[in-house]
Amino acid sequence: MPTQTTTLNNTVTQFLDDLNHPFRNEIEQLRTIILSACDGLTENIKWNAPNYCFNQEDRITMRIHPPKKQVQLIFHRGATKQAQPREKLIDDNSGLLAWKENDRAIMTFKNTTEIEKSKPELTSIINAWIQATG
Repeated sequence: MPTQTTTLNNTVTQFLDDLNHPFRNEIEQLRTIILSACDGLTENIKWNAPNYCFNQEDRITMRIHPPKKQVQLIFHRGATKQAQPREKLIDDNSGLLAWKENDRAIMTFKNTTEIEKSKPELTSIINAWIQATG
């Protein structure tokens, strides 16, 4: 999938401004990477956090509450529970994903260095996730 020009959602930016989150730098870094990774992703607020949709379907949500010593990305197939696929939706040779079910995985970052180091794998995972769930 081709990359797109990053367009941050002003509503999400305002939400984060009001929140004054201790991991704001990491959140901003992830916002940019996610939106740059895949053409067609849109950003909104859902579940009190930045959320990313493809074709108006929720696919990736940040877990920023409670503000612990990390920020997480939840890869999923939306708010409604669906029948589980027999296999994990994507292959992950990076080891960055912690699988909760075959259609839901979590990626955890503790600082900007971890995010930057993982950027190529994260971009690849985002694209694979959208391809598998889109």
